[in-house]
Amino acid sequence: MIFTSDVSEAAKVAELAAKMLLATLSTQEGRAGSDLRRACEDLKSFAELYIVRNVIGEKLSECFDLARVTGTTLDEFDRVRETIIAEAVTSLVAVLVKQSCISFSLQQMSLCVIAIKFKSRADVDNVRQMMNDAFNPAEEVAADEMALDVYKSTVALHAAVTFHLYETAKPLPQMLQYRFGAPRPTLWQSYRLYSTAARADEIREENKVIHPAFAPREGRALAY
Repeated sequence: MIFTSDVSEAAKVAELAAKMLLATLSTQEGRAGSDLRRACEDLKSFAELYIVRNVIGEKLSECFDLARVTGTTLDEFDRVRETIIAEAVTSLVAVLVKQSCISFSLQQMSLCVIAIKFKSRADVDNVRQMMNDAFNPAEEVAADEMALDVYKSTVALHAAVTFHLYETAKPLPQMLQYRFGAPRPTLWQSYRLYSTAARADEIREENKVIHPAFAPREGRALAY
């Protein structure tokens, strides 16, 4: 038997997720944007009804999928995950909805990772740490609550993402620290590092150089 108070508590979690996903939609126009607005507003309006009908999972999944299609980023999905984790719930149905939102966040984060075009192993390492920080708490919670199916699926997805990042990193160059005797133009630095001035913009972007004629004497660059 599901009590009204339990449904209300669970609905608040679902509505929060929908609200946050909708907030990632800035100026997106066209079919994808309108579909996300429709799905999120629908979920916010009828969350309790969908919980009672046991279709809340499908509705949440649709919102998360549409958010990624419209361009919601890895960091934005991670913020959704962190916000949902911080929500304190007591009823079983609310816990299940909360776990679903976390699982959908991890799924979308994983799909975002697959789409990233990495430039260096350091970038891969940063994302790997971010994903570990996201997956580890979810795995611990699933294990503590003895949710075997959730635990297995979460661990399997974590392993798949980790393997993908490992394979992606192997052919990539490492980031190295460099230090010159004095500030120099990025064109000069590029020539000294790579024997060509063609990678000056790369150095400028990587080190957030304000003016290319006066680049700091210390910075980071790709190994080759």
